[in-house]
Amino acid sequence: MRCTDTPKAALFRSARATAALAASVLAACHSPMPPDTNHRPSVPVTPTPTPAPAVPYARPATTSDEYKMQIASKLVAANPSITYLTPAPEPLLAIPILEIEVNADGSVRRIEVTRRPVDPDAQDTIQIAIDAVRRAAPFGDVRHVPRPWKFTEVFLFDDARRFKPRVLD
Repeated sequence: MRCTDTPKAALFRSARATAALAASVLAACHSPMPPDTNHRPSVPVTPTPTPAPAVPYARPATTSDEYKMQIASKLVAANPSITYLTPAPEPLLAIPILEIEVNADGSVRRIEVTRRPVDPDAQDTIQIAIDAVRRAAPFGDVRHVPRPWKFTEVFLFDDARRFKPRVLD
């Protein structure tokens, strides 16, 4: 405050200085960042597991075979790190078979193992297959498909314990 200033003038000068400071701070926030000359490639971050992505279909399945193809496609989409789409290798590690029963909305009602792997060291493929089905569910409205809403899925496992639904082979 100057000696000759009135309190009102000093307050006005202070407010003007504060406004100028605020304007310069805001301008700095909105100005573009200078280019980063020391750019290093970012490390990919593994996302946390999420529910199965919706697989778009041209129309609802009207036959059991169409619905089985949609289930197989959704199994692969929901489990990309443990599936393969190349031709099945010879010999296969294991071929567990599951019977999947679904509710009208496509949610899993029951899973029954109808064939177990012969190799005692490959018994874990059963649980891998069951978990894959649960991750991929729900499979979509099944009311357009004739009953019973039970489907058999054959899992073709390679030596790396990745599977391919047989219907896609």
